[in-house]
Amino acid sequence: MSEIAPKTIILTGASRGIGHVTVGYFAQRGWRVICCSREAPPLTCPRDQSMGIHIAADLSKPADVEAFIRKANEILGDDPLHALVNNAGVSPKTPYKERLGCLNGDIGGWRDVFELNFFAPLTLARGFASALHRGKGAICNITSIAGHYVHPFAGSAYSTSKAALSGLTREMAVEFAELGVRVNAVAPGEIKTAMISPEYEALLPRIPMNRMGTPEDVAAAVHFLVAEESTYITGTEIFVTGGQHLY
Repeated sequence: MSEIAPKTIILTGASRGIGHVTVGYFAQRGWRVICCSREAPPLTCPRDQSMGIHIAADLSKPADVEAFIRKANEILGDDPLHALVNNAGVSPKTPYKERLGCLNGDIGGWRDVFELNFFAPLTLARGFASALHRGKGAICNITSIAGHYVHPFAGSAYSTSKAALSGLTREMAVEFAELGVRVNAVAPGEIKTAMISPEYEALLPRIPMNRMGTPEDVAAAVHFLVAEESTYITGTEIFVTGGQHLY
C-alpha cells in the first residue's frame, strides 16, 4: 500500500452550493480538506476528521479571517498546502430585492461586498503563502461571468468586486510565481444550485449549450487548475459558462 500522504486543500464558503460540492469532489479523489463557512456543514457531510476539517468563520469580518488563518496553519503545522480555493462570496440585494447598483443602497454595503469578495482572498493568500510554497501549490479564485459584463441580476457591487478579483488573480500569478505557486481563476456563469431563483431561466437563450451549469462542472475546473495536469498554467481564468460569455 502507498504511504504517500494525501494532498491538502483549503476551501472557503463550503457549507452549500459550489463550495459544498467542491469539497466532496476533492474528498472523493483522496484530498484532505480544510474548509470554512459561516454556517455549519450539512448533516450529510462525512465526519472523518482525518480527511475533512471544518472551521466556523465569517470571512466578511477581518478578525475571523485572521483567526481562520491561525487555526488552519496550526492544523497544517509543517505540512505542505497544495491548494487554496477562494470560493466564499456575497451578492446582496436591497430590502426590495433589487440588485445593489450604483444609485441605490447604502455605500457601506459596497465595502462589505469587497471585504468578503476581494480583501478576504488577498488576506488568505498572504496567510497561507508559506504553506503553499512548501507544497508548490496553487490558488484558485472563484470569480464570475458578472465580472466581465453587465449581468441583469448581479448587482454592481458584486460585479465590480469580481472584476477586481480577476485583476488580482493576474497580479498574484506574477508575484506568487516567485514562490513556485500558481494562481488561476474560475468564472462560473449560471450554475443551478438551491440558491438560484426562477428568473434565471430567462437567460437560457443566451447560453449556447442551452442549459445551466452544475456545481460539479465548476468543481471539475477547479480541480484541473490546482492539480498536476496544469503545472504550466498560471494567470488564467477559465469561463465555466456554457459559452454564455461569448455574447
